[in-house]
Amino acid sequence: MIELSIKCPFCGQSLMDKEHLIDNCPGIKVIIEWKEKQGWAYLSALYGSYNTEYEFPRPKGEIGKFFCCHCKKELTSTRKCEECGAPMVRLDVMEGGILQICSRRGCKRHCIEFERLETELRAFYNAHGVL
Repeated sequence: MIELSIKCPFCGQSLMDKEHLIDNCPGIKVIIEWKEKQGWAYLSALYGSYNTEYEFPRPKGEIGKFFCCHCKKELTSTRKCEECGAPMVRLDVMEGGILQICSRRGCKRHCIEFERLETELRAFYNAHGVL
């Protein structure tokens, strides 16, 4: 699995929390909201891992809104999940590219996209030693 470093697409601040580990890696800290509840959430930074921790229990099937823990803007995407139709959540990869995850708890749909394919993909490969 590849460990990603994630930042907010709006303020550019890192969402990585070295004090809160998920899968023995710094967790991705976001604020999540569902059914009038709002609290912190930590997502695994390992691409392909679905391990998470929530401040409040979050039932499977619930669609959440994700927010930057720094600027508080909603981490929205223009895409809908191809598997369940829920809104996707946009997170930017530090080395380049966009990580999209489904906002529905339990849906495993996610992907990495590159807007400027040549430069972002090269930076991603260099950062992760993949080629």
